[in-house]
Amino acid sequence: MSTGSELPIALRAAYLALHRQSEAQFASHGVTADQFVLLATLARGGHALTQRELARRMSSDPSTVRAMLALLEPRGFVERSTHPTDARARTVALTAAGERMFRQLWTAGEPIRALMLDALEPGEAETLVRLLARVAGALNPEFAPVRESSPSHSPEDEV
Repeated sequence: MSTGSELPIALRAAYLALHRQSEAQFASHGVTADQFVLLATLARGGHALTQRELARRMSSDPSTVRAMLALLEPRGFVERSTHPTDARARTVALTAAGERMFRQLWTAGEPIRALMLDALEPGEAETLVRLLARVAGALNPEFAPVRESSPSHSPEDEV
């Protein structure tokens, strides 16, 4: 098999392994892996984002993000407001409870990040992140990941 034909299978296998490990790790907190990504995206942003911008930064579609927000908002992790200059848009911000939950999940996810980093040689993680962002951008420029900070950041850097 050529590398080109193995790439999609390898990417899917890595994603599914990460997703399963994360789901199992976050289950005791009552949060899914996808909800963690939403909380992390808001934490990284440092300010309220429009729902559209949140979906773009998460590489997700707006209806999926809306559904997650509908579950997270009643739990007090996020709050939605009318956009200050565009009445049609909604902004989303992490609440203090959401910040606390994100920090708990970040800590809970440390063993998974350690396993991933242990599988790589020094410097490869940065290269992998850069290459994956390039692939994502090539496949769907609208959802190209936005990186505000280095991959070695901690939650303290994000909130």
